[in-house]
Amino acid sequence: MRSVLLVEDDIFDTMTAEKSFLKFNVAHQLHTAFNGEEALDLLLGRNGVEPLRPLPEVILLDLNMPRMNGIEFLTELRANIDLHHIPVFITTTSSMDVDRLEAEKLGVSGYILKPLDFETSPDLADSLSLLEKLLN
Repeated sequence: MRSVLLVEDDIFDTMTAEKSFLKFNVAHQLHTAFNGEEALDLLLGRNGVEPLRPLPEVILLDLNMPRMNGIEFLTELRANIDLHHIPVFITTTSSMDVDRLEAEKLGVSGYILKPLDFETSPDLADSLSLLEKLLN
């Protein structure tokens, strides 16, 4: 079973992602965090939170969130020697080039426009790459 961390502040987008995984029969355990701070708590086991073990095989990361946004989270993730290797796919409503470029500088594996839907996503190549990672 694949372990996936979804860092997303919108419950509707969380449900859409879950439905997409189920539709394609991706055996997974979905962990969720409301923002970057909560995600780091899960990954590092801090602030009284039990750490996710094994670490997630992939992180789906929203850019626009309260408290700690996606770019801030990704910056901390990439700076951590124990976490920097985890593939991260940005999932966002932002199609601004500046957001995409900043995420690419931080080594994301893909950039997928929401809603996360493997069949109709405008960034189908990234969606299929994500699906392939999860199925292998």
